[in-house]
Amino acid sequence: MATYGIEEEVFVTEPERPTLKSLYYLARLLWKNPRRNYFYTASNFARGQDIKQGLMSGIEIATDAHSDVESLMADFVSRRRELIEVVDGLIVPLGHLINYSAATNTCALQLHIGDVEDMPRVYRNLAHFLPILVLLTINAPYSGGRYFGQSFRMASSYAIGPLKEDWRARFQDIIFARRLRTIEVRVFDPVWDLNRVRILVEAIDRIVNFDGDLGLDIEQYNRWRGRIVREGYLDELDDLYIELSSIYNVPKDLLLRTPANEVRDFYEKNGLVKTYSALDNAYRSGVFESRPIPEIEVDSIKAALGFAGYYIPKLPYILWKFWKES
Repeated sequence: MATYGIEEEVFVTEPERPTLKSLYYLARLLWKNPRRNYFYTASNFARGQDIKQGLMSGIEIATDAHSDVESLMADFVSRRRELIEVVDGLIVPLGHLINYSAATNTCALQLHIGDVEDMPRVYRNLAHFLPILVLLTINAPYSGGRYFGQSFRMASSYAIGPLKEDWRARFQDIIFARRLRTIEVRVFDPVWDLNRVRILVEAIDRIVNFDGDLGLDIEQYNRWRGRIVREGYLDELDDLYIELSSIYNVPKDLLLRTPANEVRDFYEKNGLVKTYSALDNAYRSGVFESRPIPEIEVDSIKAALGFAGYYIPKLPYILWKFWKES
C-alpha cells in the first residue's frame, strides 16, 4: 500500500516579522519529545540579499508515514496541536509573508508518497492534476505589501518551479526525492483550513490508487502554471476538473475562492497585524477572525536559548540531510 506523509512549514511572527525566537519554540518542541522531534522538525532561514529583510524564515513540523488518510490526518492534527502549545507568537500559515518580498523566505505544505510500485506512472498522474490540486491551498497573495495574485511563492521561490524532463531535479513542483525515495509534491502553500488539507490528501490518495496512465504534458502544465500563480482558476481547466471529478470530487467552490482570495479580502479591510492575528486564530481554532493579542517583545535571551537548545543539537543532522539531498 502507498504511504503518505506531510511536512508543514509556517511562519511565527512577533507580531509583524519572524525572529530568532522561533528557535526557542522549536527547542521547547524538541525537548518535549527528543526521540521524535529531532527528526520531524526543522528551522529555515532566508538567503543572500533577502537576509536584509529578516534572517528567520519558517519552522517545520512533519508527520510519520501512514497508509491511510484517517491516521495521517490524526497525526497531522496532533503535530499542529504540539506546535500550538509551545508557540507564544503568531502562527502565520502563508506561502510568503505579506510585508516581505523575499524569494528565499517562503513556507510550503509538502506531501510525500512512498511504497508505490509504479512510481513513474503515479508521478505522471499526480502532476497531470496539479493545476487543479494546487488551487486548494494556493496562499501567498502579496509581495512587499502589494497584491501579486494567487501565489508569489509559486512564481518566485527558488525551491520550486516549472516541471523539467528530469523528475530528480530538486527545485521543481513535484520531484522524486532521492533521500527518502518518495514522490514529493513541493508546490502547495500552507493553509490554516484542515478541511482543505483533508480534501487534498483524499484526492491524492485516489489519484495514487488510480490504475490508468494519464500521461503528462509538461509544456501544457508549465503554461497553465504561469497563469495560475496570478489568476487562479482558468476556464481552460474545466475539462481537467471534470476528469478529476471522475476519480475524486473536489468541490469547485474551493477552487474558485482560494485561501489567497480570503487573505486578500481580509487584509484590504483590516491591515497587517490583524490579518496575521486572524491567520493565527484560524490555525489554532479554525476561526478566521482577528483577536486581541498581548504585546509581543523580541527576547534575545530566548533566541539564544533556542540557538543553543535546538540549532546546535540539530546541526549534524542538518549537514547530513544537505549532503544526501545534494
